[in-house]
Order: sequence, then C-alpha cells, then structure tokens
Amino acid sequence: MTLAHDDAVWPALPADEWADTRNTVHMWTQIVGKIRMANTPVINHWWNVTLYVTTTGLTTSPIPYGDRTFQIDFDFEDHRLEIATNAGEHRSLKLEPRTVANFYDEVMANLDELGLSTRIWTMPVEVPGVDTPFEQDVDHASYDAEAMNRYWRSLVQVDRVFHEFRSRFVGKVSPVHFFWGGFDLAVTRFSGRTAPLHPGGAPHCGPEVMHEAYSHEVSSAGYWPGGGPEGAFYSYAYPEPPGYREVPVGPAGAYWNDDLGGEFILPYEVVRRADDPDATLLEFLQTTYEAAANSARWDRDALEARQMGLPGLSAAEGAARNP
Repeated sequence: MTLAHDDAVWPALPADEWADTRNTVHMWTQIVGKIRMANTPVINHWWNVTLYVTTTGLTTSPIPYGDRTFQIDFDFEDHRLEIATNAGEHRSLKLEPRTVANFYDEVMANLDELGLSTRIWTMPVEVPGVDTPFEQDVDHASYDAEAMNRYWRSLVQVDRVFHEFRSRFVGKVSPVHFFWGGFDLAVTRFSGRTAPLHPGGAPHCGPEVMHEAYSHEVSSAGYWPGGGPEGAFYSYAYPEPPGYREVPVGPAGAYWNDDLGGEFILPYEVVRRADDPDATLLEFLQTTYEAAANSARWDRDALEARQMGLPGLSAAEGAARNP
C-alpha cells in the first residue's frame, strides 16, 4: 500500500504540459528500441524488442553482438543515455533539448566507436501522422528534465503493481515491458488458444507485425501517458468476446471507450488520488481480466495462481519458506 495523494510517489503528470517532450523522447526510445530489435533473435509477440523499467529510467537489457553484449540505458535522474559493453567500455550522451536527428547521429556514432555498428530502418512506427525519418527529424527537439523524471517515477509505481498482477497467473503471461512503438507499459495474459488473423493497421507497420503480436488470444492491460488529462490505464481483449464490453468493471471512474479501438479505460488521476492507489489499480486490472476470461470461457482454474505457503504470507514469502 502506498500513501494516497503523495505526489512524490504517484506524481501528477498533466499530459498537455509535457506533450512536446513526450513526443521527442518517444522518437528517441524508438531509435534505441530498433537497435535492440536489429541485434536480437525474434521472440514470440516481439518480446525481443521491448525496454524495461529500472531504478533510474529504461533499459534495453543486454543485447548480443557477436560474442559480445552491450546495453543502452535511459537515465531520467542524471538525464543521460548510457551505452556499456561487457568489456567495460562506456559511452554517454546528455539528455537535453536536442533534435531527433542529432540524437540519432550521436547514438550511431557512439556505437560505431565501440565496434557495434548497427543499421536500423529509420522510419517511426505506430505514430499516426509522424513519417519523417529519424535522421531528418528536426521538429521534435524538446526535453523537460523535470517532466521526464516525473514520468519515470510514475512508471516505477505502475511497473511494481503490474508485476503484482502478473504474479497471479500461471499460464503464459508476458513480461512487464515498455513498448516503444506505442510508448506504453504493458502486461498480457494468454488463454493458450490461437486467435483469428489480426487485420493489422498500425502506421508504418506491415500486417505481419500485428499478426505475430496477436497470434494467440489475449487479455492485455497497460499504461499510456498521452490519454486524457494525465494519461490512462487501458485493458482490452483480442479477439473481443461477445458481451465483453457490457461487463461492469471497477473501480468507479473506469469506463468503456470506443475511440481507441474498443477498450476499458481508467484515468491515471483516479489511481494517484485514491486512498489506496495499488488496490485501485489492481481492481481495474483484475475486473477487466475477469470480464475477458469469463466472456471468452478461459480455463481459469488451470491458468490462475493459488496462494503458496503459510496463511498470511505473500506468494514470494511462502515460496522462500517452503522451497
């Protein structure tokens, strides 16, 4: 449980006040994410391309390069991009107002110096109306360090609660990961059944991208900082089962939205202002999952975790005492 209304824990993040910074950093994360994608073997549902929340920002995790590895980290406390190799080599650049083109050039030059030259497709993806290649983009050039720090701190809290929700499922479930295509943090549960071919449609993404992403039946939830006054949590099912959108979900303030393709929405500010933000977010995650699983007749007995260990212990504590 976290303290309600504690802005240091669940920070306010008015979407309009940092939109230019968000849009610039979105392009930066696409560059870094595509570097990871270019160097890693494909994993189901594109799990090889994502970024992860850290104690200072976002990371690629280790990326293979021949018999070497390297890692790229966004540090939103010291506001630097760090590149490190397993041989102890380091490069660093300052996160500050700079064009996407400048960021792209400097990151690629640093990789070249480290012997990690990587070619990527420089077209942004999944962003309607944005079709300027990274090396030519001089329009996105904002960086508000305080806003980015607040956003990262919101990611820390969401990531923590998403991991708690993830622990309740023993079926196939994704890591909690940051998709740089949509600039959102997400976690996805799978029924184990295949899904009908997805129609595709994401900007600058071939249909095969969505075909792989949605090859199997899912209930997915996430956090996107661009929706509504302060961003929003979302939850959807693919394919959408009959009656799904009519199922009542919690907490108060959650609602069905058709504008984003059909999904349940919970405004971020509802969570951060709650008496118990963790419980409020978990209620949204659990009730929207149940709406999908029950409507689609998932085998919930086989897929959901049961408490381990002694009464009153968390699953982790129970496992530690009863290996």
